Amino acid sequence: MNEENISNNWNDPDDAPKLDRTWFAGAELREGDKVIRRGRPRSENPKQAVSLRLDADVVDWYKSSGTGWQTRMNDALRKVAGI
Repeated sequence: MNEENISNNWNDPDDAPKLDRTWFAGAELREGDKVIRRGRPRSENPKQAVSLRLDADVVDWYKSSGTGWQTRMNDALRKVAGI
């Protein structure tokens, strides 16, 4: 963003910053005094990324079941672990 788009030191409406896509992309969303965060809300129970070596046929079987295969694999692991 260039300085002319973020400057708030103007008095004449003809000198107002250009409100283009760049300006709006950097703008804060607010609801009253509260800043609204963009993107997915933080999870109370966030997932943890791990590196895990599994047999190819196991991964292929889960992937062949379509979207959400990682969640289904997680659910199966939870069931076996009893949690």
